[in-house]
Amino acid sequence: METLTYSHNAQAAQILAAYYETPPLAYVHSYGCQQNVNDGEKLRGVLMDVGFGICDNVEQADLILFNTCAVREHAEQRVFGNIGALKKLKQSNPRLIIGVCGCMAQQPHIVEKLRQSYPYVDLVFGVDGIDRLPAMLAQRISRGKRYLETPASRNAVVEELPIRRDSGFRAWLPIMYGCDNFCTYCIVPYVRGRERSREPEAILAEFRELVTKGYKEITLLGQNVNSYGKGLSRAIDFADLVNLLCEVEGDYQIRFMTSHPKDASRKLLDTIAAQPHLCKHIHLPVQSGSDRLLKEMNRHYTVAQYLELVDYARQQIPGVTFSSDIIVGFPGETEEDFEKTLELVRKVGYMQLFTFIYSKRSGTKAAELPDPTTHAEKAARMERLLKTQDEIAFAAVAAMAGQTVRVLVEAAGRTPGTVNGRLDNNLVVEFPADETLIGSWATVRLTGSRAALLVGTLCNVEGE
Repeated sequence: METLTYSHNAQAAQILAAYYETPPLAYVHSYGCQQNVNDGEKLRGVLMDVGFGICDNVEQADLILFNTCAVREHAEQRVFGNIGALKKLKQSNPRLIIGVCGCMAQQPHIVEKLRQSYPYVDLVFGVDGIDRLPAMLAQRISRGKRYLETPASRNAVVEELPIRRDSGFRAWLPIMYGCDNFCTYCIVPYVRGRERSREPEAILAEFRELVTKGYKEITLLGQNVNSYGKGLSRAIDFADLVNLLCEVEGDYQIRFMTSHPKDASRKLLDTIAAQPHLCKHIHLPVQSGSDRLLKEMNRHYTVAQYLELVDYARQQIPGVTFSSDIIVGFPGETEEDFEKTLELVRKVGYMQLFTFIYSKRSGTKAAELPDPTTHAEKAARMERLLKTQDEIAFAAVAAMAGQTVRVLVEAAGRTPGTVNGRLDNNLVVEFPADETLIGSWATVRLTGSRAALLVGTLCNVEGE
């Protein structure tokens, strides 16, 4: 693996400055996972580094850039729909540059579709092109021709990319890129490439900078954070990295995702128990409660092994909560398989579930499997799963009434005059308070709940 360092592209900045009569504006929209959101922040940072301003609507923009997701068909169709809606905008403003990047653009058939069916799209590049975006824009402008890059992956990590973060108190911090797991339903290893871990010194430097700037919640990102350390010259695993970060002085909390069950170690769970900076919430995607389907999915664990992890975590970490991902309707899923998933959900008692009906992804092994179950049957199973989860989560949330908790105030609440704060266990509480508290720590007494939303009253704000 190669480590590269971003450097300002003065030549590209000059070409862009000469092309635009006034400082240009860029609209960047990211779809999909938290990694994509962080990539979007870096795209904005790189654009600002060469003279762009950032705007929040396409009508104002000189450059429109869609940073895409390829995990599900619905996400791809949304992107194509939004690209189609830009055709009239391009006709009225021929100098407008429209770009598509990210995971969708890492697939050759998508690039070809953009080439043939969307001639007004000027710029297409994959997940590894953020640092090269200024040069690609300069080439598009200088040559007056579309720049559609053939999908390719670099076995590299680019450090010191400029970034324009969406929040001043919550930050995403990637620790690794790519995935080596090749779950049979998942396109990620094909578009994100193989696993590449960042050097711990680079992660620590960025982490320290975030804490110094006052960021209160930092989420460590990776397709599988539990496999952090592969390919590095020194022996270090994810638990070691987390312990290293927790040595930094400051008032902050750390979350992480995603945590693959096959690599979740007791060492990591012991670390969560021991480190007060680590949130006592674990996102542990199980995908199915059927051992047969887990094998078909290439997940490399059984239900019994998964439950052993959950039980050990509960023994070591008082009050720990879990969330998970579940796929409904994986090819060949029977009623018996689905009932086993419901049984697992009841045993674990997840606080939150992220549920999806299986989406066929071309190029994956699961796409070749027979899939006799109708969409109506899958939708009915999804409804049953959601009902089961609601019963579990609503009861667990309601049982928290009476507790006094520390929360990070994140946003305005849905009810006028309220704000939302997130607990250590990842639940959200709504309580009456002024929006000036957003970004602050607050102590809240929980008084009840509405479905999965806690409600409470403000006790005090830290620092006042």
